[in-house]
Amino acid sequence: MSPNKKKVMLPHTMAKAGWDVLIGRDDIEAVGYDPYIAMPDLQAALKDTDGIALSLTPLKAPEIAAAPRLRVAARIGVGYDAVEIPALTARGIPLMVVGTANSVSVAEHAIFMMYALAKKVMFHDAAVRANRWQDRWKDVPVDLAGKTILIVGFGRIGTRTAKRCLAMEMTVLVYDPYVPAATVKAAACEPVGDLDAAVPRADVVCIHCPKTPETVGMFNAARFSRMKPSATIINTARGGIIDEKALYDALSAKKLAGAGIDVFDAEPTPADHPLLKLPNTIVSAHMAGVTVESMDRMAVATVKNILSVLDGTPNKENAVNKEVFG
Repeated sequence: MSPNKKKVMLPHTMAKAGWDVLIGRDDIEAVGYDPYIAMPDLQAALKDTDGIALSLTPLKAPEIAAAPRLRVAARIGVGYDAVEIPALTARGIPLMVVGTANSVSVAEHAIFMMYALAKKVMFHDAAVRANRWQDRWKDVPVDLAGKTILIVGFGRIGTRTAKRCLAMEMTVLVYDPYVPAATVKAAACEPVGDLDAAVPRADVVCIHCPKTPETVGMFNAARFSRMKPSATIINTARGGIIDEKALYDALSAKKLAGAGIDVFDAEPTPADHPLLKLPNTIVSAHMAGVTVESMDRMAVATVKNILSVLDGTPNKENAVNKEVFG
């Protein structure tokens, strides 16, 4: 590589729209890599790397230490639990995320899962395919209009889910201790400060908060015991926020009506995972934020984030650890 060029590592799986941003940038050498790369190989590749885009690849202290030239890391997404932020911050390296590039996609996926559970899609689809039309009365769908949803997390995605639920004539409760009550009220939603008091009111719980030590295991056996037996829960945020064993117990005992799960503790999810055996769950492979359109938006945003730092004009709004900018 020319000493005048900056090396940027991009996963092979990143949408072409992101690679196209680099057309005409003769000062950048874009190098593709396998997102499942082994950590020793990643460490070797990082020795002369100035910027890296991350999809599935973790970035921890050993990898950061092996990258003396690294100036920026960027997630092709908004979650960053696989990245060791303190190690980046100690080096003054920003971690960038894509902002609202996939927010609409995640909100739509959450709404899809709500409707699929309310309309008993899995049951009725299977009944028709098996020519069991007479079974249609065994699991009658319900309306979402007039129901109450509790949205946990009122950021880029939670606010968009709320707008859609209001349009569906639902009552929207919001639990987010980091958002002022006035902001929630201005969005025509009802702020709630006590999660345990709010859970029994909800017909649907929708999780849109980040995974932090504070939120790990937030929905456990105790919380599920407070929910209505007719209620459903949706998680398009991160695995670990829901206690999966407790969820299985509640669903199998009919203490909850259903669950829509896009994220799991272990991914890929083992084929023998108990939740996959239940008829009252709908699942997807961590795909809520992944659509044809969002892949393009995220790829473009990711590369622009990297370039903003390398060009000396960082897009600070998209940085997780803004303190590195001083």
